[in-house]
Amino acid sequence: MRIDKFLWSIRFYKTRTIATEEIKKNRVSIGESVVKSSKEVKEGDVIKIRKNQIDYKIKVIQIPKSRIGAKLVPLHIKDVTDKEQYELLKMRKMSQDYYRIKGEGRPTKKDRRDMDDYVENDISSDFTDWDDFFGEKNDDGSEDKE
Repeated sequence: MRIDKFLWSIRFYKTRTIATEEIKKNRVSIGESVVKSSKEVKEGDVIKIRKNQIDYKIKVIQIPKSRIGAKLVPLHIKDVTDKEQYELLKMRKMSQDYYRIKGEGRPTKKDRRDMDDYVENDISSDFTDWDDFFGEKNDDGSEDKE
């Protein structure tokens, strides 16, 4: 099976076109050599893939006949990626969250909806008569009339 079709069939890439483009960008190799999309994959090959700034390594156990379900992927490949790569990915994801602490900066769409719901519920429960709300009252409780 061609490597682009293999990477698509084991769900490493969402489409075969994306798999082909990544191969053209020299982000996929078998062993130490960069491959073309037409390279045939055999059982026992170790494929190195550069994705999301991480170097993944997968070992081909079995070649699927066509695209397979996510639960069946472990029957066809074995992940032999270094643990340091996953730790590096975890650190990158954590470092991306540093720039905005919750409650600072512009509200997100969810924050905005929550605020709108709060304000809607708060106003509707406290103020039933808008004339009383906007009218000014004196110390003795009577309204000012101008």
